[in-house]
Amino acid sequence: MVRRYLAALLLAVFAAGFVPGCAAQRKPAPPVSKPAIPRAISRGEGREPRLKVYVVQTGEVREMGLEEYVAAVVAGEMKNWFPTEALGAQAILARTFVLEFVQAHGRSGVNPAAHISTSFEEAQAWNPANINDRIRKAVAKTRGQVAVHDGRYIRAWFHSHAGGFTATAKEGLNFKFAEPPYTKVVASREGRGVPEEFRRWRAVFGRDEVAEALRNLGQDPGPFNAVKVVRRGPSGRATVLRIGNAEVHAADLRTVLGSTRMRSTLLTSVLVEGDRVIFAGKGFGHGVGMSQWGAAELARRGWSADKIVRYYFKNVDIVKLW
Repeated sequence: MVRRYLAALLLAVFAAGFVPGCAAQRKPAPPVSKPAIPRAISRGEGREPRLKVYVVQTGEVREMGLEEYVAAVVAGEMKNWFPTEALGAQAILARTFVLEFVQAHGRSGVNPAAHISTSFEEAQAWNPANINDRIRKAVAKTRGQVAVHDGRYIRAWFHSHAGGFTATAKEGLNFKFAEPPYTKVVASREGRGVPEEFRRWRAVFGRDEVAEALRNLGQDPGPFNAVKVVRRGPSGRATVLRIGNAEVHAADLRTVLGSTRMRSTLLTSVLVEGDRVIFAGKGFGHGVGMSQWGAAELARRGWSADKIVRYYFKNVDIVKLW
């Protein structure tokens, strides 16, 4: 009787998916849904797309495979001597960026005869002359891989150096829509080997230059003797600046003054001295998404390209489309 009872109990346990002495068996995770390749450039499921690229440097429209475009973007956006896995992370984001761009816009705003341009103001930097074997290896290793959230391409933001912490899209870019579910503030992990010009910066503008930039943003500051940081975002970046009678988002002012001069909105001081306005801060770039110097440090520590991307973006999946 006891034996029959034990046998029946064991059958019930196995049927319920348990093994005596072991943890409960987990159901396999559901497959990640893959986004469709934009119809305008698709050559069929599982095949590398082809796209028309307006090369602003030469004025020509060139048709090429998407991987050829990605290699030149990686060469334009990241140091080609960075570790291969950091270059691979950049390739994943560059690939994601162009697919999301074509899906959202269809055509280049610079030249509608193309799907995208090599203008970094519209899309991404592009420098095929800087392609080397390290970049070729990184692009080949991540071939067809993109970052998605809930089955959709993410907005694949990246920047040079976050100054210690990455930013939300609203604070770093004055993003006009709801904050994406995959952006987050995280220690940017740049490490110690970064050149000082990427860590800290100082920029001097004329008082009239700043006033003109504000007028271009639709505000007149009038006479002013100080610049005050009114509000900061979750990462510590300045979001609202008061300059005389004007209040502006710091990211908008940075864009108008020039993002290579006012290198970030992670401001440490702003002084008005005579006819000069002196900004000082940390990092280089808007701070949203992946820090390139941080990616290089993580790669040196042995992190893979997909792990690096998933560190800087919350709850994203890396899927292979071709």
